Formats: sequence, C-alpha cells, structure tokens
Amino acid sequence: MIDWDRVNELKAEVGTEDFREVVTLFLEEVDEVIDRLKSRPDSTRFEQDLHFLKSSSLNLGFATFSGLCRDGERAAREGQTAAVDLPELIAAYLSSRSEFLARVNG
Repeated sequence: MIDWDRVNELKAEVGTEDFREVVTLFLEEVDEVIDRLKSRPDSTRFEQDLHFLKSSSLNLGFATFSGLCRDGERAAREGQTAAVDLPELIAAYLSSRSEFLARVNG
C-alpha cells in the first residue's frame, strides 16, 4: 500500500523538518480534493483531480492509491467517467493515510 522506500528517499532528500512540512501540505491538499470528490463529485473534473492525486500520492509513496488514480485518470481521459470507482479510490486513500500516519508518527 505504501512504498516505504520512496518515503525514506524523500525524507533523506528534504530532511526531517521539511519532510514534516511536505506531509502536512500533501495531506491538506489531498484531503481537500477527496472531500470534494465525496461531497460534490464533478465528472468533468475527474481527469484533472485524479492527475493531481496520482502525482502527489506517488511522490509520497502512496503506491496503491496512486495506481487507482492513474487508472481513473485514464478512464476519465477516455470519456469513461462512469468507470471511476470513487468509493474504492476514497477508501484506498483513507487506508493509506491511516497506515502512513501510524508509521510516520509512531
């Protein structure tokens, strides 16, 4: 679910203090998009939103979630917005977020 090698690589690249800031910013921005997808899904924005989520999450090692975003982005680009499984995508993010925070803060 989480690519811990990527997490450790990023932490080494930016340092512990900046890593905390990166994580905080990532969570704020991704939570905002996830909240919008939960409360006001707009299929005309799926490709853009999923591209953002894919890129951001891949950078922080959320491998499973990023893969689902990639697949959803591709479907949206091909006009298959009905194929984007938002409940699965949101559940994957919440699981990844929980696992990530438990290990990083633990």
